[in-house]
Amino acid sequence: MEIKKYLAEFLGTFFLVATVIGSGIMGENLSAGNTAIALLGNTIATGAILYVIIKSFEDVSGAHFNPIVSIVFYFLDEINLKDLISYLIIQFIAGILAVFFVHFIFELSLFQISSNSRIGIAKLVSEIIASYGLILTILMVRESNKSNVAIAVALFITAGYWFTSSTSFANPAVTLARTFTDTFTGISPDSIVYFFTGQLIGLFLALFTYKLLK
Repeated sequence: MEIKKYLAEFLGTFFLVATVIGSGIMGENLSAGNTAIALLGNTIATGAILYVIIKSFEDVSGAHFNPIVSIVFYFLDEINLKDLISYLIIQFIAGILAVFFVHFIFELSLFQISSNSRIGIAKLVSEIIASYGLILTILMVRESNKSNVAIAVALFITAGYWFTSSTSFANPAVTLARTFTDTFTGISPDSIVYFFTGQLIGLFLALFTYKLLK
């Protein structure tokens, strides 16, 4: 049933964004201003939830939780246009709702706009690398062993937090959601264009590379 896969995409994206935002807030609260410790906590939590949600929902919706993943599978003719549009809408809505719920449980103002500027060509290139690596990881690992995709994605994003200057967002739904939190993981609205552009370029470069390697 379609409702099952749409619900799976909603829940997975919701918990992904909730973990990214919530662990950032918790890390900042407990680290006494030590950004490295806060980022480490944010990284571990994000990698952990990625593994859990992918393993939980991969047989229901494909466990995309990410617009660029859905777009890739549309171009590979693995989902139809109706599902693509539905997935994108669900992913963006779930991400934004997750931010409000996290703000509520941490007793913060529900509606915020981030002031954390992440603009510049370096950030754009960083997101190209992050998104390229994520998509290529998914496509190549599932060729050899689909059951390893969850751990591969979790490990790539865990590494990406630390080897990219953008901390490897690699997800337009998560990126947009993060504009609505002025906390540790926030991103200012004027930074969006750099991240979205990098994510889309990375997507198509990864798809091109995958087809070359097949």
